[in-house]
Amino acid sequence: MAIRKKSGGSRKSAPKKEAKPAANGAHAFSLSNLRPPRGSRIKKVRVGRGMGSKLGKTAGAGNKGQKSRRGYSRRRGFEGGQMPLHRRMPKRGFTNIFRQEFNIVNLEKLALLGEATITPDVLRKAGVIKGKHPVKVLGDGELTIALTVHAHKFSKSAQEKITKAGGKFEVL
Repeated sequence: MAIRKKSGGSRKSAPKKEAKPAANGAHAFSLSNLRPPRGSRIKKVRVGRGMGSKLGKTAGAGNKGQKSRRGYSRRRGFEGGQMPLHRRMPKRGFTNIFRQEFNIVNLEKLALLGEATITPDVLRKAGVIKGKHPVKVLGDGELTIALTVHAHKFSKSAQEKITKAGGKFEVL
């Protein structure tokens, strides 16, 4: 038995006629024949409003199961009941709540500044450090000129290199 298609008009509206061109080739538009460009106005699909509405019955959600129910939203990291990755991984270490962050500056950068006395304000103005963290000087690089360096902390190698070059370091 062959299935026959029902004859009858579709629910879509008939194609809209465009304005006819005027004698000189340009469109003669008036308030009576203004229309939006073709394809710019698409009829909204009403989901779950019967079998004739493109998305009836299951409304695009598939058949059965938790994901097809109204109001379903899965929490972050949910793996369908399997133990989630963030709980399978072992815990390691701790977070030190007394941790102090430093702006780190190496001796090679201090030598490039061309200043005799170096303070955190001088470093900030030169763009070597940013923010309000205290400054720590590390001993990476060579120092050939005598500098007076004011900072909050110094590494042992930085202290040795500054004094070896004939400079001074002062802890703030």
